[in-house]
Amino acid sequence: MYRGGQQNSTMLPTTSPRSNGALGSRDAARHTAGAKRYKYLRRLLHFRQMDFEFALWQMLYLFTSPQRVYRNFHYRKQTKDQWARDDPAFLVLLSIWLCVSTIGFGLVLDMGILETLKLLLWVVFVDCIGVGLLISTLMCRNFDVEWGYAFDVHLNAFYPLLVILHFLQLFFINHVINVDWFLGYFLGNTLWLIAIGYYLYITFLGYNALPFLKNTVVLLYPFALLGLIYILSVSLGWNFTQGLCWFYKYRVQ
Repeated sequence: MYRGGQQNSTMLPTTSPRSNGALGSRDAARHTAGAKRYKYLRRLLHFRQMDFEFALWQMLYLFTSPQRVYRNFHYRKQTKDQWARDDPAFLVLLSIWLCVSTIGFGLVLDMGILETLKLLLWVVFVDCIGVGLLISTLMCRNFDVEWGYAFDVHLNAFYPLLVILHFLQLFFINHVINVDWFLGYFLGNTLWLIAIGYYLYITFLGYNALPFLKNTVVLLYPFALLGLIYILSVSLGWNFTQGLCWFYKYRVQ
């Protein structure tokens, strides 16, 4: 475990001393992907077994010091022989954030109850889960990592983006951002720059934390394109938030 910034170098054994390096039948079953998935899903039904305090700690440090979050993934690999989370508390809290922020978006855009419900379903199952499944599958194949860990990296990166674009931005949409003037699209596009920048950087940290991966710096290359698009958008008066609001209204009709 971590004490004073140092990691305990002792790794728990994953093999039986009598098996000459081979996993016993119980250990082998316990370490299969199916068994891990079953354990994770089963814990969704037992809130008392979830560590919400630790999940909140992770959410805080994803903004202030995301490297500290990935240190815990290293510790989990040493103690439980898996990189991915085995506690769904983070996913539950993220789901609550999705619900609250989407309801807030519905109120700001003056949507009805049915329209807000449609928007919520779209944001959860398309924007978060659907996009996450696609990105995680592609990253898993390209980098040869646990699929569950790739999805965790997506959720880690998605959380700051969600808070910035679906919560903080709400306070400025109607009276600042969606008004036709320079400050409006400058503020809105700057929030998009920060949000997507967080997503790219936290994604990079997630794969860079894996000691067997090389050349993960390529995950930072999209920052050049992101910066270029931001400069063009401010220069030409593009307003990404206005486009998002229009798209949200269009897809719930």
